[in-house]
Order: sequence, then C-alpha cells, then structure tokens
Amino acid sequence: MTAQAPHPPIDTSRPHSARVYDALLGGKDNYPVDQQVAELLPEDAKIGARQQRAFMNRATAWLAGEGLTQFLDIGTGIPTEPNLHRIAQGIRPSARVVYCDNDPIVLRHAEALMVSRPEGRTDYVHADVREPAVILEAARDTLDFDRPIALSLLGLLHLLPDSDDPLGLVRTFTDALAPGSYVVLSHGASDVNEEIGQQSEEEYRKGGMHLALRTREEFARFFEGLDVVAPGLVKAPEWYNDTAAPTQEHSGIYVGVARLP
Repeated sequence: MTAQAPHPPIDTSRPHSARVYDALLGGKDNYPVDQQVAELLPEDAKIGARQQRAFMNRATAWLAGEGLTQFLDIGTGIPTEPNLHRIAQGIRPSARVVYCDNDPIVLRHAEALMVSRPEGRTDYVHADVREPAVILEAARDTLDFDRPIALSLLGLLHLLPDSDDPLGLVRTFTDALAPGSYVVLSHGASDVNEEIGQQSEEEYRKGGMHLALRTREEFARFFEGLDVVAPGLVKAPEWYNDTAAPTQEHSGIYVGVARLP
C-alpha cells in the first residue's frame, strides 16, 4: 500500500455517502446516521446502487477481456465482493488496481480486504476526488501512465455540485491518461422520475450531503472528445458488451464507457 498519513478519525455523528451506499447495498459497515438516510431514500436508490455495482462488474470484465491491465477506481466505497481487482485479476492476473476514497472506514477496510493476486498489485489512496493532483501522484507509484488505464468514477459524479466543477475534474484525470485508455462513468438521472429525484436530493440535503442528479444530455458532456463504445450512453441494466444481457428493469442510473483516442 502507498504510504498514508495516520488514520483520520471516523465521524459517526454525520452520514457519509460511502456508508449510505453500503447501507443501500445491504452492507453492515455503516452507522445509524447512514442507515437513517438510506431508509428515507426511495426504493429506486437501492435499485440504482445494485445496478451500478452490476454495471461495474460487467464493464471491468469487458475491459480486462479487451486487454486492459491497469485500473484506477475513484470513489471506491466500502469493499463489496466481488471487488474490482478480483474481477480484473480473475481475467488478467497481472492487473494493477489503484482504489481511491475519502472515507476513513474505506481506508481501514482497504488494508484488510484489497489483497492482490501475487502476479498483480493492488493499492489504495486516501484522498478526495477534488484533489486530482494528489490522486494522480500517488497512483503513479503503482500504475504506468504511459500505458492505457481504465479510469472509473461510479456513483460519485452525482455527489459533486456544479460548483465543484465535475466536468473539469474528469478532464484533469483524462488529460493524464495515455491514448487507448478508457473512462467508465455512472450518474444518477434527473430526467427519469423527477419526483423521486427531488425526494432523493432532499434526503441527502437533510443529511448534510449534496446530491446533484443530471439529465442524459448533461451526462453526455463528460464524454466530449472521447469515443463512446457500444452500446453507448444508456441505463445501467442496458449496458453489456460481449456478454449475456442482464435482466432489464427500470433504472434511474445512466452509464457509459469511452475510449481515449
């Protein structure tokens, strides 16, 4: 693991998006404040969390099958099997994976659970997505930025308001990647069911967090200048490539994978 500063304390008095997400997935690594937010969210939030996780599994497997051996996962969340490195290294045993999150509880689980296969390497960076220079510098200890990397930001962009310049942040990361790299993104939709979206945003706001759902058109802006791969920018259950089609169901999550030319 990359050298880290002393563990920051875990604040159990305020909810954290990573722990709320864990609660939505039915995990146990969360606290009453996180559970309270999760319980008040509409059922679509639980469905969306599950769909994002399944999309990550499919996209990672496809990328590994395409020959990708380097992965940078920002906004990792609390480990939930199968983790990204298990999928990637199950196909490419030599794959190198760097995880990044800003919740201290994720850091503690990373030390215990994110163990690489001997042929590859897995590392963890404790940092915020708003600190791209910190993340990129630390990731260079494990990843070769002169070779293609698969960058994933899943369940994260809709937690960044426009004031955080999420488009600029994504571009900063992609500008650091070599041609032939890939970007894997997901985003909560504001134009699928507006009433549910407003309810979700309100519950996050009550918990002191920000939820910035966006339209498909707004989501597409993250992919400007990139080559979007089939099947394009679609709902989470609609994305699959060279695999059996997942069960089709209602979804309020947009996803996409694109290649850097």
